[in-house]
Amino acid sequence: MLSDSLLAETAALVGDPARAGMLLALMDGRALTAGELARAAGITPQTASGHLAKLAAAGLLATQRQGRHRYHRLASPTVAQMLESIMEAGTGRRADACHTVVTGPRERAMRAARTCWDHLAGELGVALADSLVAHGRLDLSPEGGALTDAGAVFFQDFGLDLDDMARSPSGRAFCRPCLDWSERRLHVGGRLGAALAARCFALGWLRRCDGSRAVSVTEAGRRGFRDAFGIRDV
Repeated sequence: MLSDSLLAETAALVGDPARAGMLLALMDGRALTAGELARAAGITPQTASGHLAKLAAAGLLATQRQGRHRYHRLASPTVAQMLESIMEAGTGRRADACHTVVTGPRERAMRAARTCWDHLAGELGVALADSLVAHGRLDLSPEGGALTDAGAVFFQDFGLDLDDMARSPSGRAFCRPCLDWSERRLHVGGRLGAALAARCFALGWLRRCDGSRAVSVTEAGRRGFRDAFGIRDV
């Protein structure tokens, strides 16, 4: 039967140690390059490319190109649940000991908060994106981003002139998902991301670090991010 065949094919794909290692490295929700996944699995980049192509063809992985890099992530929460169930069934415990892959800059300040061109990135940038999505103010996925009605009200109250942004003749996207270099999850780019960053600087919530793209959060910023976005660990 077709279902039997699909089950066997999927089991064979996941059952290969190298492919299993790469899948487990993606269980934390990040997107990683082929080279990073190769190191996690202990194989060569050339071998990893072949494995990744098979996993993508089977619908287990999704790929995203940003700049000159191609990133790989689990295709859906269903895939993560499947992997976790296999681990739990095989060992009697949850799959919470995945391969750790370190990404992005080594400097703690750069990892915590920095600018990505003219918008916010790092742990802070991703936390802002997560907050906006969780509160229904933004729809954000690797395919695109869109402001919700609730988000429009929120940003107007926050001090952004959305009407002026809409009238801008720039061909730049209004809201664009940007894959974070260190977190390997999405932060908010486009005109909206730039306006959000500019407003945070104007409010005195952020301060630029000399000679670096890193930014520091002021005491006013800690209160502001907590009260406006529910972000406490900044």
